[in-house]
Amino acid sequence: MQRVTTLKQLAEAVASARERELEVALVPTMGALHDGHLSLIREARRHTPFVVVSIFVNPLQFGAGEDFDKYPRDIEADAEKLRSMAVDVLFTPTVNDLYRGNMDVTESAGKIGDLYEGAARPAHFDGMLTVVARLFEAVRADYAVFGAKDAQQLFLIRQMAKAKFPNLKVIEAPTIREASGLAMSSRNQYLDAKNLEVASKLLAALRVGQGAGAISPALVIDAVRNEMLKVPEAKLDYIALVEADTFEPVVTGFSGRAVLLIAAVVGQTRLIDNIDIKF
Repeated sequence: MQRVTTLKQLAEAVASARERELEVALVPTMGALHDGHLSLIREARRHTPFVVVSIFVNPLQFGAGEDFDKYPRDIEADAEKLRSMAVDVLFTPTVNDLYRGNMDVTESAGKIGDLYEGAARPAHFDGMLTVVARLFEAVRADYAVFGAKDAQQLFLIRQMAKAKFPNLKVIEAPTIREASGLAMSSRNQYLDAKNLEVASKLLAALRVGQGAGAISPALVIDAVRNEMLKVPEAKLDYIALVEADTFEPVVTGFSGRAVLLIAAVVGQTRLIDNIDIKF
């Protein structure tokens, strides 16, 4: 595995793949790697043998009072995991190098970016899209792989890629879960044993909603909300049912794939999850 820290080194590493007529896949991460991240790498390998993984904790997507300073970081442990996966390039830029001294937010998530996670974390998605755009520009990959757990993020990245990076294929990889059903996340490290048990109830509530999906959209939301009332330790932020293709709220009469979203705070940790529903 080649470990690079500058845009120049990255360009040289990617150029070597192009010289061998290899396509390139990018897996962007913020580190604190777990099996969910490793599944993204395996998905990337299904498309091409040459995989670039980036690790960068992006300050632009953290708001005031969020966990930027305490976000888990262990670059050496992460690098060892990536070596075991035979990743070709690990890109670990500094803030100054990736942003070239310009920390302006250059991307807008639009009205969908102001909803759900965007309502709870103002400007989060603008900052996220800005760093993803920088990474797309730097790597010029053929494929970029993201997990399904961050459904709103994935939707917005797809929208941006369609508009600005039309030759890039954005690949969705399935959510990887703990044995309890809790979606894997680097922030799960913040949860103690009691909170881990509470957090596992989010998926249970989503599945109750999924079971109500064939009846009506309103009953889906009610079913999840009623299930969450059984776990008052989880401070529910929102439940939403959106069309997968537009992220607009599902209304009665909709036919197609929908995504049922949930967000809650368990202990001091904000958790999100989602599940598909077919109407």
